[in-house]
Amino acid sequence: MSVSTAAADQAVCAPLPVLGRDVTVPLVTGGEVTYAALDYAASAPALQRVWDDVAAYAPYYGSVHRGAGYLSQLSTDLFENSRKTVAEFLDCREGDQVVFTRSTTDSLNLLAATLPADCQVFVFETEHHASLLPWKDARVTYLNAPRSPRQAVETLERALADRDPYGPALVCVTGASNVTGELWPVRELAAAAHAHGARIVLDAAQLAPHHPVSVRDLDVDWVAFSGHKLYAPFGSGVLAGRSDWLREAEPYLAGGGASRKVSRRTDGGVDVEWHESAARHEAGSPNVIGVYSIASACKALTEAGFDTLVAREQHLIDTVRAGLAEVPEVRVLSLFGDDAPRVGVISFVVEGWNSSHFAAALSAEYGIGVRDGLFCAHPLVRTLLGSDPQTQGECGAPEAAPGEKSLNAIRVSFGAGTPDEHVERFVTAVRELVRDGAKWQYRTEDGRCVPAV
Repeated sequence: MSVSTAAADQAVCAPLPVLGRDVTVPLVTGGEVTYAALDYAASAPALQRVWDDVAAYAPYYGSVHRGAGYLSQLSTDLFENSRKTVAEFLDCREGDQVVFTRSTTDSLNLLAATLPADCQVFVFETEHHASLLPWKDARVTYLNAPRSPRQAVETLERALADRDPYGPALVCVTGASNVTGELWPVRELAAAAHAHGARIVLDAAQLAPHHPVSVRDLDVDWVAFSGHKLYAPFGSGVLAGRSDWLREAEPYLAGGGASRKVSRRTDGGVDVEWHESAARHEAGSPNVIGVYSIASACKALTEAGFDTLVAREQHLIDTVRAGLAEVPEVRVLSLFGDDAPRVGVISFVVEGWNSSHFAAALSAEYGIGVRDGLFCAHPLVRTLLGSDPQTQGECGAPEAAPGEKSLNAIRVSFGAGTPDEHVERFVTAVRELVRDGAKWQYRTEDGRCVPAV
C-alpha cells in the first residue's frame, strides 16, 4: 500500500468531528484530561457539520408557514425541504408521511393516539420505556424476553395467531437495544406481523445513528427516532410512515397549523377542517432549528457512508468487548449471545462493585462519561440481572452503598464521533479499577454516588 493510499484510508476511518471533542475536565486526583463522552445511547454529541449548518441559517430565522416576507419564505422552504431529506434518508415509500415531533417518545405517543378503536398492541418486555409505555389506551399484550432472534419471531407469530383476526393490531419493536446494543430481526418481525394482518412500528432511536434504515426494505409501517441520538441538538424527532391512521385520527395537538379552516357556527361554536398532511399533527410554531439539524445530520451520515461508519464502529466494539473479556469480574449483559450483531452499546456489571460507584470513579478519576442504572428499560435490565423489582431504585439511581453488590448496570456507548483513544482509556480504566480499586472516597448525595470532598 502506498503512503498516499494509507493516508487516505486513515482519513476515511477518522471519527466524524463533533462538538466537545476538545473539552477538558478536572480529575479528583489532580490535573485535567480530555473528556471521553461514552454515553451516546442517551444523547450523542452534535456533529460539527450540523452545528455549522444551523449557525449559517440562524441569521435568516423566520416564521414557518406564516409570513409573506423573504425570511419566512426561506424558513418555510428549509422546513419542508428538511422533510424531503428525512424521507430520503429513511427510504420512505410514495405516500408515506414524515411528521416532526419532539423525540422518539413523542413520536410513539403520537402514533398511540392515532390507533383505531379496539386496536391490539404487541410489544416485547425488552423495549425501552418510550416504546413500552405509550399504549395505555389500547389492548396490550406484553411478550416475554426472547433469547435469540429466531425465538423473537416465533414468540410474535404465536401471539399474533391467537389474536382476533378481524381487528386492527400493531407490533412495536426496537431496531437495536438501548441496553445490549443487539440488533433485532426487524425484517422478519415485519413479515410475521403482515402475515397475520398486523402493522409494525420500528423504534429506530438506537438503530438510525449506527446503521442505514430503509422503511421500504425493512417493510415496516412506521419508524420513529430522535434527533439528539442522531448527532443533532435536543428537542426534535421523527415519525414517518403510512398516512392512513395519521390522516384519520384527531390531531395530536389542536391549534394553528393543524387546521385548514375554522369558522363560527350559528350556535356560537366553531367548525374545524383539519389538514390531512403531516401538518395535521404539527400544530403550533414548528421547531425549524431542530428539524433542520436532523436533516443536516441525515445528510452528514449519508455522505460519510454507512459502510465506513459501521466498519469503524465495529472496530470500537471489538476493542471494548475484548478488553472487558480480559477482566473476569466483568459480566457483559446479552439477550442473544456473544455472536449477535450489535451497535456500539454495551452494558455490564462488575463483581463486588455498585454500578453507580464504578461509573462515578470512571468520571472523577479518568474523565470518562458513561451511564449507570436501569436505562429506562427496567423490565429488560431486571431480566438480564435476575433482580427483584422491589429492591430497585429509580432509573439511574443507586440502590446500594458504594462497594456493595450492584442491582443495576453500567452502560458504555459510542459512535461516529468516538476516537480510538476514548475506548482504549475506558478499557484501561476498567482494568485498573477492578485490580487496584478507586483512588478516592465516594459518598451518596441526592441519590447519586459522588466523590467525597
